[in-house]
Amino acid sequence: MKVEAIKTRIVHAGEISLTDLLSESITEVSENSVVVISSKIVSLCENRIVDIDSISKDDLVECESDWYVNRSFSPLNYMFAISKGNMSASAGIDLSNSDGHYTLWPKDSMISAEHARQFLTEKFARKNIGVLIIDSVTLPPLRRGTVGQMIGWSGFKPLKDYRGQPDLFGRKFEMETLSIVNGLAAAANLVMGEGDEGCPLAIVSDVPFIEFTPCPPTNDEIKIGFVSREEDIYAPFFNLAPWKKGGGGYEKPGEK
Repeated sequence: MKVEAIKTRIVHAGEISLTDLLSESITEVSENSVVVISSKIVSLCENRIVDIDSISKDDLVECESDWYVNRSFSPLNYMFAISKGNMSASAGIDLSNSDGHYTLWPKDSMISAEHARQFLTEKFARKNIGVLIIDSVTLPPLRRGTVGQMIGWSGFKPLKDYRGQPDLFGRKFEMETLSIVNGLAAAANLVMGEGDEGCPLAIVSDVPFIEFTPCPPTNDEIKIGFVSREEDIYAPFFNLAPWKKGGGGYEKPGEK
């Protein structure tokens, strides 16, 4: 597998569309490749920012989340939230590389990924190009640091299902599914960087293990890419937190 980070111009909110940025930044995409895009750059292109003087971060997290836990629950003073199928600190709201604004996640990363996929397949005359939108999140429990995580995707199957297949000794897998989307997100985030590298795009090629589809994910495929907190392996720990119902998504004035 080859992962190539792509440097772009510095992007300010609302100054360029995502398709125009892709057009000026990417010169070639081979068949059966995945274009990885930072959720931050998608949000800036979609003008998904909020003036830091207009609302407190905690109030914004409450508005943007489906469920949230107040800071008082965390000894480290974090506000956790479940938003758009992802659990993260602060519902993905970020100040880094945002030019003094709060940057939200894209309004609908699945739709943003599909629009980018359609544009790229037409521009480069390809049948199969996948698009993956990612953000960095804290690692699984008992690990330090951050890792790339899928926020949205289009154009390929999100999981590789091993259930029913034999292992090396003939024992059939009962539960094993490999997360293609999150594995690619972690690899791409590693080369894209977290600081001032200026590489919010990456192209992943030579990926024979990916099953491409020349269409957006079905509703059933989207569902299997996520899991509810009740079904999650960490459900016993989730259930200890005093979750509160959030606003389900911050609406900017004039936004539909």
